[in-house]
Amino acid sequence: MSEQANPALHMLFVTGIFPPDIGGPATYVPTMAAALVDRGHRVAVVALSESVRSRGNNYSFPVVRIRRNLFKPFRFLLTIATLIREGWSADLLFVNGLYPEAVLANLFLRKRQVQKWVGDWAWERATNKQWTRHSFAEFQRRRDGLKVACLKALRNFCVRRADAVIVPSRYLGGTVAQWGVPQEKILAIYNAVESRPALPMVIPLSTPLKLVTVGRLIALKQVDRLIRAIRNRENLGLVIVGDGPERARLESITREHGLGGRVYFAGQKTKQETLALMAGCDLFVLNSTHEGFPHVVLEAMSVGLPVLATAVGGTPELVFDGENGVLISPTSEDDLSKAIERLINSSAERARLVNGARRTLERFRQSTMIEQTEAALLRTWKKAAAVERDAAGVRQHAN
Repeated sequence: MSEQANPALHMLFVTGIFPPDIGGPATYVPTMAAALVDRGHRVAVVALSESVRSRGNNYSFPVVRIRRNLFKPFRFLLTIATLIREGWSADLLFVNGLYPEAVLANLFLRKRQVQKWVGDWAWERATNKQWTRHSFAEFQRRRDGLKVACLKALRNFCVRRADAVIVPSRYLGGTVAQWGVPQEKILAIYNAVESRPALPMVIPLSTPLKLVTVGRLIALKQVDRLIRAIRNRENLGLVIVGDGPERARLESITREHGLGGRVYFAGQKTKQETLALMAGCDLFVLNSTHEGFPHVVLEAMSVGLPVLATAVGGTPELVFDGENGVLISPTSEDDLSKAIERLINSSAERARLVNGARRTLERFRQSTMIEQTEAALLRTWKKAAAVERDAAGVRQHAN
């Protein structure tokens, strides 16, 4: 494209987590921001952080940090004020979190706004507060009382204010459409991973074969079923990477079954440490009841691990049963046990799936994600510029 077709924009990224935090947006935002700077755009980031000090901030763009542990009403107002200040000269907002704050700030800024949604924070919050017991899919169509209705109304208000919505899977795109967003505003852009070798980390388990699972330790990850699945397999250990409210219960289950020597709770790890732990194992398992798009599966594939996952949410858009991994029902412990048994007993089958995954990774290159995202941001801004030119023309003609 010509220079004229691709103008350099000033973009403000908004995110609730940023390094040294760990999580999807904390990986995605600095990667995308740096790539857009390399492509000639001007980028700034506003993020919540444990500390306002930019420890080791070697980024090619400024990062404005707001202390996360401030009194929440004050933090909310401070975030809005900061977004107004930092966004005043921006051409476009790219919102990856803090949606209510960004939307309210934009009532003053009146900038074009692209939002990225990787899940449903209304469901997550309602689940954490025990306001609902419904699954992700059920939550979208069921009623759970006034508090949940208010959460859904706020979510819908925020997402409908976006000029474009980026989602990491077609599955999530369909969910966002249920919130009242026109289909033409929704764009599925798959997340990506850079394949790079990871030196295996020494794992304190003596078993010859090891499973690994990675994620926040919450009920929908069904890690308890994984623990029970290895009970009668003396040659099999389990590495659990992550932390969360379920950890104490999972450790109790491990002790009850006498598996203390075969289950390793690694806790929260950095991205590189997580990859190294995965590289030291033989099979990656994701036993969730819901996934919008499991980026961790791409990471497992990138370090050469065969994948066993549940056929939920956006996972079947990435894992093709029998080609690059194995898909099972999220409700059957018997299916889980049988699939694990089959894969740990066949190194040839594991190798075949790894080869299939290598071909899959070609579809999820980081360069493709960056190009598609830049195109979406530019397209949104150009539509706004065209509308403004047309309006100016009408005013000039009227005068």
